[in-house]
Amino acid sequence: MKTIKTIALALVVALGSLSVNAQNVSKKVDVAKSKTTWKGYKVTGSHEGTVALSEGTLIFNGEKLVGGNFTVNMTTINSTDMTGEYKDKLDGHLKADDFFGVEKFPTAKLVFKSIGALGKNSYSVTADLTIKGKTAPVKFEISVYGSKAHAALKVDRTVYDIKYGSSSFITGLGDKAIYDEFDIVVDLQF
Repeated sequence: MKTIKTIALALVVALGSLSVNAQNVSKKVDVAKSKTTWKGYKVTGSHEGTVALSEGTLIFNGEKLVGGNFTVNMTTINSTDMTGEYKDKLDGHLKADDFFGVEKFPTAKLVFKSIGALGKNSYSVTADLTIKGKTAPVKFEISVYGSKAHAALKVDRTVYDIKYGSSSFITGLGDKAIYDEFDIVVDLQF
């Protein structure tokens, strides 16, 4: 009888460890159906626009988010709050070397490093963000519902050597100053 209980207990432990160690599953992000928007702020207002993902993957263990990585096509960055000549000028400036330098750095990358559960579908993520060849950690929250995910993060552009119009580095800008942080909002479908 003792031997049967021991075997049964060993079987329960073995089966339990199998479910805990379920394989991770990568789910490819549908870049055509996903949307990434940005918003930058200056003393006299703001500008906003979009930038496209080249590829992305979210990694799950069962229903739990355990990883992710994304590549952003920086050559697609554009403003959506302007039209005509001023839009063209802003878009060109954002692609120029004193902003994102897309000719030399056509992609940006985000790689999840650690994830903590905040609730059933909500997670706190620390990731490495690479822009213009410089990598620095960023923290944000992501929510996952079915085959969709939503995240919002703030990025300090000066960490990536984007200092144009920053009053942190240039004095006397007055109302021409551009704030260091900009927002990114991502709505993913996978």
